[in-house]
Amino acid sequence: MWVLVFFDLPTETKKDKRAYQLFRKQLQKDGFTMFQFSIYVRHCASMDNAEVHIKRVKNFLPEYGNVAVMCITDKQFDNIKVFTGSKIAKRKSQPLQLELF
Repeated sequence: MWVLVFFDLPTETKKDKRAYQLFRKQLQKDGFTMFQFSIYVRHCASMDNAEVHIKRVKNFLPEYGNVAVMCITDKQFDNIKVFTGSKIAKRKSQPLQLELF
């Protein structure tokens, strides 16, 4: 089971930026890994385990912005097709490439 967290958070003020950074750090602390810039994923052994992590995400939601959570099976995750442009510049903050289980 995979838990995907999608988010669109404001970063206009210093307070917004701090909330954004804290949210990302809390996701990482809970075992989530960046899949794309605003999509984090975490593998869970069962739906019960996934519910534990979903509740944790709900507990550290930022005041503003949108956060969505979706659970998919290993087989569904394996079917994700990732396409990369041939002329992508090397960036410091590129998303991590995940190995599929």
